[in-house]
Amino acid sequence: MARRFGGKFSPEGAGSHPRAAAVNPQRIKAAGSRGRLLYIPAIVLVLTSLGAGPGVLVTALAGAGILTLAAWLLQDGLRAEAAYDARQVARRPALPRKMLASALTGLGVAIAALTGDSDLTGAALYGLAALALHVAAFGIDPLRDKNHAGLDRFQQDRVARVVDEAEAHLTQMAAAIASLNDRALIAQVAGFQQIARRMIATVEADPRDLSAARRFLGIYLMGARDATVKFVEITRRGPDEAARRKYQALLSDLAQNFAARTEKMLVDDHADMDIEINVLRDRLQREGVSLKTKGNE
Repeated sequence: MARRFGGKFSPEGAGSHPRAAAVNPQRIKAAGSRGRLLYIPAIVLVLTSLGAGPGVLVTALAGAGILTLAAWLLQDGLRAEAAYDARQVARRPALPRKMLASALTGLGVAIAALTGDSDLTGAALYGLAALALHVAAFGIDPLRDKNHAGLDRFQQDRVARVVDEAEAHLTQMAAAIASLNDRALIAQVAGFQQIARRMIATVEADPRDLSAARRFLGIYLMGARDATVKFVEITRRGPDEAARRKYQALLSDLAQNFAARTEKMLVDDHADMDIEINVLRDRLQREGVSLKTKGNE
């Protein structure tokens, strides 16, 4: 059993946390809500075409399908952008969802215009206008990787890969436990995720901490995810208080050890900074630069 971790940086300590978690899942999920209204034009297009004949209806259904896909891509793109903005080290989205959504919106509006009195030229103009307005309203996807100053591309990719894998484990863990609809367990898992994400934020702020955190963000999080999935499978067969106690004890131990490791990384960072300051002070003194202030003279 791990030693109970305390102190101002502990989850139950009195002081402030070492760093805020880099990614807030609720905030990222909420970012996609801006695209919900764009499902409405597809519904309106179908409803207004019901009595206009089979040809118009089929055209309207095609346009509505494209507009629905565009709205879905936009929501996903907004969430991906929010996660990108929240991180200090991040890869650009592999699929430019927001730009695809803009193009599909333009195409969908052009098809919708054909169901009315517009000719091909008029429909194309409507589509271009819709595309331009979509880009103006929602922007485009991030086109560059977000890198940490002083690191080469290999190190940047290494950090981003570990962070992405850690976030995937946490997401799968939350999805598994949510299926039980047990508020106490969901809250305990959420508390552990917050602590794990503070470690992620610490690594993103100083990628030199990756070596110390890699086992935690990789093997241990994978183990926590697998234990959660196994516990959910057992619980679905019937209530098992022994399994529940063991799982909760595991979460508690993991939370304590993750918090302790995060604080140790921060303490080591401060020690490294003190060493660098002392080395710089000695170097300046050797160069004949006085470091005395007026109050110390």
